[in-house]
Amino acid sequence: MLNKGLKTFGIVTSIGMLIVLLQGALVTKTGSAEGCGATWPLCYGQLIPESSAKETIIEYSHRAWSGLMGMFVFILAVWSWKKLSHLRETKFLALMAVLFILFQGFMGAGAVIWGNNDIVLALHFGISTISFAAVALLTVLAFEDGKSSVTNVQVSKAYRNYLFGVLVYSYLVIYTGAYVKHTGATHVCNGFPLCNGSFIPDMGSGLAYQLSIQMIHRAAAMVLAVLFLVLLIWTIRRFRRYPVLFFGSIAVFLLVLVQAGAGISILFVDSYLPPALVHSLTITVLFTILSYMGMVITRRNGY
Repeated sequence: MLNKGLKTFGIVTSIGMLIVLLQGALVTKTGSAEGCGATWPLCYGQLIPESSAKETIIEYSHRAWSGLMGMFVFILAVWSWKKLSHLRETKFLALMAVLFILFQGFMGAGAVIWGNNDIVLALHFGISTISFAAVALLTVLAFEDGKSSVTNVQVSKAYRNYLFGVLVYSYLVIYTGAYVKHTGATHVCNGFPLCNGSFIPDMGSGLAYQLSIQMIHRAAAMVLAVLFLVLLIWTIRRFRRYPVLFFGSIAVFLLVLVQAGAGISILFVDSYLPPALVHSLTITVLFTILSYMGMVITRRNGY
């Protein structure tokens, strides 16, 4: 079987990177960012920390697994470069995978050693999302290699521009969601769709900034759902003959609904950790599917 080892390794690395991303969300949600103190890569100055505190275990596990996956990503990138260099997207995705996993690691280390503001910390999740998408798409290329029916579609310029516009906008929504978490704005509204009993909450409560961030994210997320609905309708009407676009547009629309449901449920459940992790998972998978759709529509005459 062509590229059997690469395919298997790609799947393992993709799953591992998804775990890294969920671990990062877990660190944030449990307040474990300082679980190893202000030392990196050591934990409280130790290779293996003696502390058995929950926060230390969560942070140390995240660091250790991220380091292992960093090596996996580098191996996958080099392996793909050697075996799949004849495919147009391989070198770009390999570079993206390596650069963004390094960037992700440096940002995480910097946050521990020097501290970072909420803007940079929120960007860390966005970087993780891109890193996962690059790894997942490299794995997809390994499965596509050698197939006579490599996905190749023809779409209008308007559709192509719209899809890439939605892709960029979805990344901005990811960023606003991460910013909500890092500014402590998750629970400033006690309901949905109203915020503290009104569509426009009282900004004189001393939480004006957090309320503004929360309302911006809510509005951005609702707009994103509408954009995906338009993409779905457009695809069904004009390009349903292409399975990757047809099923991809259905998938991203359903995922944005799951994403919204998980985000809303955080406000109403006693333990908000499970829906918060689902919230992070769905937006990552959604972004990856949308990125694959974007990759496909840039192809002209196959390979």
